[in-house]
Amino acid sequence: MAEIERMTITMPTEMAAIVKDAVDTGDYASSSEVVRAALRDWKLKRSLQLEELATLKADIDVGLADIAAGRVQNFEIELIVERGRKLLASRSSSV
Repeated sequence: MAEIERMTITMPTEMAAIVKDAVDTGDYASSSEVVRAALRDWKLKRSLQLEELATLKADIDVGLADIAAGRVQNFEIELIVERGRKLLASRSSSV
């Protein structure tokens, strides 16, 4: 079994009420269980955020490499906006 460490935490009254309500309604046996479940969810969410950030950084690196190698086109905002509007319109009409 994993080691257990006792810890005292403080939180806003509103959050404490949510924890107490989760226990009072029987969703959890204790406030510790509520906090552990919340931390598991946070850990998963944080992991996904870090993966997305790594992907974004990799995409930026590819873009910077393209710029350095001269593999770029002129940036014409009007064409990009028009392309976006057409894409949005095609998605809206298909729903």
